[in-house]
Amino acid sequence: MASLLEVKEIRKSFGSLNALDGVTLDVEERKVNILIGPNGSGKTTLINVISGFYKPDSGRVLLEGKDVTGLPAYKMYNMGLGRTFQIPTLFWKLTVLENVLVAEKGNPGESFLKAFFRRRWNRQESEATERAMKLIVLLGLGKMWNARANTLSGGQMKLLELARALMSGSKLVLLDEPISGVNPTLAHEIFARILRLRDELGVTFLIVEHRLDIALSYVDVVTAMALGKVVAAGKPELVMADPKVIEAYLGA
Repeated sequence: MASLLEVKEIRKSFGSLNALDGVTLDVEERKVNILIGPNGSGKTTLINVISGFYKPDSGRVLLEGKDVTGLPAYKMYNMGLGRTFQIPTLFWKLTVLENVLVAEKGNPGESFLKAFFRRRWNRQESEATERAMKLIVLLGLGKMWNARANTLSGGQMKLLELARALMSGSKLVLLDEPISGVNPTLAHEIFARILRLRDELGVTFLIVEHRLDIALSYVDVVTAMALGKVVAAGKPELVMADPKVIEAYLGA
């Protein structure tokens, strides 16, 4: 399969700290990819560079073959790259449905001129609501569509944040520890739904996660990092048996 995302020799320093030291990786379409490594290995910094929160010191980021190096986060978002965070960032007083609808692009109700002619965009609004409800159901939140975001459990909040990323039309979604602090039953459900999104919607995922006992059985490709470098990449069983990966964890 073709690479949806290509990262080439990315370097990023913070003072004397080399957070990323020539990182290169490819993310293929319709694959669930996971970034692993001990704390301080550079995983979150890499996610921040890819998504436009940080500008790299050198190297290139290509999305669908286009050089997007250093583009700000909002432009990456408009190009089809979604992002969730370890701590969910939701609109707490809005309902589940309203939170998802916020991500609809090109909503005519946000236009100063079009907002006064609601009859002209009623159909578009209805279609957006239908799409949002399908995502909500697909992610197991159907019974809570009208609940306020601040009443959800931690795992449900992470599913809602994922639904919002998908509502924007994201082809690639970066997930930062999607099962952190989530009970094992719901953690398995979250990953099972990620696989369903890959298979049914063709979404590609790049995930940072520490709970490898759960995550590894659901992913296609593992990329292991240590001290700002990629030390191994490939199928989960091969990467986890790599001496460099074992050393990185034991050394940490």
